[in-house]
Amino acid sequence: MLRWTVHLEGGPRRVNHAAVAVGHKVYSFGGYCSGEDYETLRQIDVHVFNTVSLRWTKLPPVRTGGREHAREVPYMRYGHTAVLVDETVLIWGGRNDTEGACNVLYAFDVCQHRWFTPKISGTVPGARDGHSACVLGKAMYIFGGYEQLVCVWLVSQGTPARWRDFHSATIIGTKMFVFGGRADRFGPFHSNNEIYCNKIKIFDTETNCWLNTPSTQLLPEGRRSHSAFAYNGELYIFGGYNARLDRHFNDLWKFNPEAFSWKKVEPKGKGPCPRRRQCCCMVGDHIILFGGTSPCPEQGMGDEFNLMDHSDLYILDFSPNLKTLCKLAVIQYSLEQSGLPHDIRWELSAMTTNSNISRPIFSSHG
Repeated sequence: MLRWTVHLEGGPRRVNHAAVAVGHKVYSFGGYCSGEDYETLRQIDVHVFNTVSLRWTKLPPVRTGGREHAREVPYMRYGHTAVLVDETVLIWGGRNDTEGACNVLYAFDVCQHRWFTPKISGTVPGARDGHSACVLGKAMYIFGGYEQLVCVWLVSQGTPARWRDFHSATIIGTKMFVFGGRADRFGPFHSNNEIYCNKIKIFDTETNCWLNTPSTQLLPEGRRSHSAFAYNGELYIFGGYNARLDRHFNDLWKFNPEAFSWKKVEPKGKGPCPRRRQCCCMVGDHIILFGGTSPCPEQGMGDEFNLMDHSDLYILDFSPNLKTLCKLAVIQYSLEQSGLPHDIRWELSAMTTNSNISRPIFSSHG
């Protein structure tokens, strides 16, 4: 019984950020907010969401102690990626209004809250943003994105996915499933002849080969800047934007790799409004979705430029437990709450029955 169960307001207002789940916490790195200064270089900010207490924490800036150590801390950026390998978050790519795109690999130790730059070898991919990154074992796979100078591709077999940016790439088993993104009829050069592919492309990490894929009858609309995640061996996508249709989305679709078929999913509860450039992280049986940007309400669901940035957070529960169902019943039937423990009443105020939290949800503790 898929259900939107929590809706919080008042978190970090971020767009085009990157996040990973570590245990019961979600670490969010960088991004932008309209109106903020992104020309002055400063450390990337790190916000942490505790899925148990439903509280946000902003980590203090790291003390660098000299120019050399300062280079080991990434500057504020957007359009980057974050992946988790053991207890280390790898940040790659993205851009800043002053420095442009970046191709330095940064690492963040979640136990010590320490930044460092790992030693690397081989050919470093060109600086870019809007790419995808996913991990299988100890390997990180980077695909696509927008580069200022040149395109770098992994040497592989088969017909590769068309050049694109702001797509998604998700590992299921040993295969990488690429969906959506913005391409152009003239290849890796923006000519305002955009293409929004809605077909799945699959890369086999065992053979380094792009696979031929069959056609499917039911397909979601092509889109960019959506979210994608895997659950129980199936691929899910949410939201995004299609400039050719001039439309933002808040639909949820499920792709079954075995049947090679799509199905539109309709969760219960009130979910997010149409948006793009949000973050999605899986914590247990829950999806934590936060941030992103949408057209201003008076502009309708199109309008690529008159946008409002979000500071909200939603939780999508794939398997609500008895406690969650009881809390939903308390709200649905307007039952008396005064005798309930404080933490239960706090959680009830966050359940999605169209009653948002108005008080701050930031805490000085993790």
